[in-house]
Amino acid sequence: MRRTTMAVLVVALIVFLGALFNHNPQFARFAAKQAAIAQGASGGSSSIRVILKEWEVPTPNSHPHDPALAPDGALWYTGQGSNTLGRFDPMTGKMQEFHLKTPNSGPHGLVADRAGNIWFTANSKGYIGMLNPRTGEVTEYPLPDKGADDPHTPVFDQEGTLWFTVQAGNEVGRLDPRTGMIMLKKVPTPHALPYGIAVNSKGVPFFCEFGTNKLARSDPRTMDITEYPLPDGARPRRLAITSNDMVYYSDYARGYLGRLDPATGKAEEWTSPGGADSEPYAITVTPDGMVWYVETGLTPNRIIGFDPTTQIFSIPTPIPSGGGVVRNMVATPEGKLYLACSGVNKIGIAEMLH
Repeated sequence: MRRTTMAVLVVALIVFLGALFNHNPQFARFAAKQAAIAQGASGGSSSIRVILKEWEVPTPNSHPHDPALAPDGALWYTGQGSNTLGRFDPMTGKMQEFHLKTPNSGPHGLVADRAGNIWFTANSKGYIGMLNPRTGEVTEYPLPDKGADDPHTPVFDQEGTLWFTVQAGNEVGRLDPRTGMIMLKKVPTPHALPYGIAVNSKGVPFFCEFGTNKLARSDPRTMDITEYPLPDGARPRRLAITSNDMVYYSDYARGYLGRLDPATGKAEEWTSPGGADSEPYAITVTPDGMVWYVETGLTPNRIIGFDPTTQIFSIPTPIPSGGGVVRNMVATPEGKLYLACSGVNKIGIAEMLH
């Protein structure tokens, strides 16, 4: 109660100062942003505490980009700057690096298959890779289109097919691990910059068009693409899908958390607690249905939860190291969050206490 009252008083003071100095545009913008942050704190639920632990990765300047969850519970990450894939065992604290055979591959996104193999996108060399952790062997699958040279984010569907986005190439891809065959499909909107991707309960891939105000889905059989327009100015960067197939997305440009109902095409939005400059980015859903994302426009980055039932945000939790832009995260079956903190050379695990 005291925290809520204090936040309300802070908002009132900021609004008063904003009115007093409204002739100063720079101060007015600052006041608006701080008011949004304070309001987010006042509207948050105090019933959830987030405890975050972080670990330094072995090679300096690795720029750990994306995390992944393996079947054995290990946290994997891409060392984009060190041309490595890394494995962290949360039980023992042991960390291990695997070097890729092609120099400067620029590993970006990654995902584990059911057998524990790690599939990744070589963002700088135009191939999809598979690491066998037991042998250290890497198999490479070059993209068939020379214009599709920057594969971005991968995800498996329920049948074991790997889907991935190709950002600058403006395509969505599908790889059959049994044959190694890759198929690509152009996005209808030019320069759409396909980015984050996720698969719903029916095996349908949805992806963000970061270069425009659209989400899209790909037909699992024909790969035909259907686009969903979002509000003007929206720039969806990553997305997560709940058990009832609602698509939540982080609007990086305007500071919103959004939700698309694919059945109706209707989009709803909520202003992120950090305001217009909060730059929501990494996003995922925990098994209890909570949507979690990171505000990366603030220093330090902040983890925020959103309850779809009550439509209430949790109190933002600052990342101890600052985060250095948390670009992606995944949820474990136990409801923990695996993070890659790119700018500070760390990985992290967040645990929610109710």
